Amino acid sequence: MATFDTFEDIEAWKKARILNQEIYKFTDLGSFARDFGLRDQIRRASISIMSNIAEGFERNGTGEFMQFLAIAKGSAGEVKALYAALDQKYLEQQSFDRLFLLASEVSSMIGGLMNYLRRSRIKGTKYKNP
Repeated sequence: MATFDTFEDIEAWKKARILNQEIYKFTDLGSFARDFGLRDQIRRASISIMSNIAEGFERNGTGEFMQFLAIAKGSAGEVKALYAALDQKYLEQQSFDRLFLLASEVSSMIGGLMNYLRRSRIKGTKYKNP
C-alpha cells in the first residue's frame, strides 16, 4: 500500500468526497429536500466520513487514526441506511442503489486501510525522533 503525505491523498477520502457530492445532489431534490431531519442526518453522516478520515490523519499517530477511521466507517454505515429515503419515495431504486454502492465502497476502503494499519509497524510521525 502506498503512503500518503496529506489526507487528500487517501483513496478512501477521495471516494468519500464523491459520495458526499452525490448525497448533496440527491438530498436537494423534491420531497427529500423538504424533509429537513432526514436530509440533514444523511448529509451530516456523509460529511462525517470525510471529516473523520482527515482529522484522524492529522493526529499523526496510527492509534488515533484507527479510532477516527472506525468512526468514519460507522458514518458510512449510517449513509447506507438510506432505506428511509427509499421507503418515502424520495429516491428511486436506481439512485438508492448507486448511493448504497458508493457508501459500501467507501466503507470497504476504510476497512482495508484499517487492516493495513493494524498489520503495519507504522506508529505515526509524532513518534519519530526530532
